[in-house]
Amino acid sequence: MPALIAITLIILALSFIFAMLGLGGAMLYIPVFHWFSFDFKSVAIPTGLLLNGITALSASVYYLKEKMVDVRGAVPLIISSFIAAPLGAYFTRMVSTDILILLFAAAMLFTGEKMLISSGQPEKTEMMPIGKRMTIMGVAGFFIGFIAGLLGVGGGFLFVPMMIAMGYQTKIAAATSAFVVIFSSFSGFAGHVAEGHFDWTLMVVTSIAVIIGSQVGAKVMKEKMKAKWIKQMFAIVLLGVAAKLIWKLYA
Repeated sequence: MPALIAITLIILALSFIFAMLGLGGAMLYIPVFHWFSFDFKSVAIPTGLLLNGITALSASVYYLKEKMVDVRGAVPLIISSFIAAPLGAYFTRMVSTDILILLFAAAMLFTGEKMLISSGQPEKTEMMPIGKRMTIMGVAGFFIGFIAGLLGVGGGFLFVPMMIAMGYQTKIAAATSAFVVIFSSFSGFAGHVAEGHFDWTLMVVTSIAVIIGSQVGAKVMKEKMKAKWIKQMFAIVLLGVAAKLIWKLYA
């Protein structure tokens, strides 16, 4: 019971942070479950994906109400990542846990470095032409969705930097990413359901925690956060988790 309370409080705090970044939070939910000795493949990944989708859904309700989501621009990402995520989830059983952790860490190191560099740059004022933008989003969305399903994450940590590079304002990119992550997360989770290994108490309690945390986080992002702060928080979280995973793997 003390472990469950500790996990719930940690997940509550993380959902608050990740809702501000347009992420579902699985990139930290999964390591937290793993650090508390839950099996990485059969419990941590599917539970993390479920919470990822709930966090994104809860935050998106607020962002949609505030008209911060580019729904039209999100369509190619939603369709392609929704199709690809279950494929990635299927291949999870064919890859060793150590390889999955290394892939997870490598992706976060790369993205964190890019975001840290971009945090010192001004916001872009011009968007990439819509035709080119839609094409890139469709192709990239499939690749990101596959990786998301394979690693047990929603893909937001790759969606946000990609959209910022296309000219989206940071807050719009984060809000739109949260909306897209809903679909890839639940699609990826569906790919893990067949395994049937779930801790139902853990899932229910932490689901309630992420709903509360994400609602507060979304409101704070809209009203208090600056774009530079969002990018820096994004980078610090990614780099910190990647370093921790690699250290634990080889310690």
